[in-house]
Amino acid sequence: MQPTFASRLRMAAVMTLLVYPVVTLYLYVLMPLTAGWEIWQRCLILVPVMATTIVLIVVPAATRYFGGFIAGRKKAAA
Repeated sequence: MQPTFASRLRMAAVMTLLVYPVVTLYLYVLMPLTAGWEIWQRCLILVPVMATTIVLIVVPAATRYFGGFIAGRKKAAA
């Protein structure tokens, strides 16, 4: 089944809310350690670490905890 535009929009919103704190944390840790480095050098370190974290931790957690919301399904009443 093809994802709808609405489900893609919900996924983008969830990913933004989950990725922002991770990026911010990594930047707070990385900036003092790389003081004086060029931006491309910082990115050379940051991008692989961020991509790995997002693919292995953030996306699986997002789909596990927010999968129903992303798909647009309502929770069944208990």
